[in-house]
Amino acid sequence: MYQAVIFDLDGTLLDTIGDLASAGNHALRAMGLAEHSVEEYKKMVGNGIPKLIERMLPEGLRGQAVRAVAMSLFLKRYGEHKFDTTAPYPGIPEVLARLERLGVATAIVSNKDDALVKSIAQRYFPDHTFTAVIGRRDGVPAKPDPASVDEAMRAIGVPRAAALYVGDSDVDVQTAHNAHLACCGAVWGFRGEEELRRAGADFLAADAAALLRAVLQMP
Repeated sequence: MYQAVIFDLDGTLLDTIGDLASAGNHALRAMGLAEHSVEEYKKMVGNGIPKLIERMLPEGLRGQAVRAVAMSLFLKRYGEHKFDTTAPYPGIPEVLARLERLGVATAIVSNKDDALVKSIAQRYFPDHTFTAVIGRRDGVPAKPDPASVDEAMRAIGVPRAAALYVGDSDVDVQTAHNAHLACCGAVWGFRGEEELRRAGADFLAADAAALLRAVLQMP
């Protein structure tokens, strides 16, 4: 059994894509630009909100000034509506509760802004104790750089062979391997099985029950 599990947030613990897409399209509408489908947004997320803003803008309108306007519009809308449709994926609260009963340490490492990650985790998992909840901060490189995962591992205090990283994208697989951790791909998330398999995930979990089985096996 693994002694610790580090989770990505968006597309792994929580289905946040509806609220992210809504904020993105709100910004685009306000700027007179074409909107995107939810499916298109699933391919844009994963590297933090600044990168999402860049990706959702037309290629010829990605200068610093335009990105700043889009970012301001996006953050205001998302800040006011980030809980509209977001919800834990089926079975995730039960998995977290089971891990806590078993004494398995858990943490969240996300490319979303640190304050947002902490507020969202508290909103949806108020009864669960995470050893660390870490988001993007100035001066700390984003995933797939392992810096934030390394920070979480120091807080948890177990050998790397005893920890599992869980995420839904190629960025997460790269992050795990850069941190010398095994990675379980969350097939239920934004990117799907093909991307996770191609990126080299060590395990693939189709649902929360399969994730729990992966955690309970010996590393």
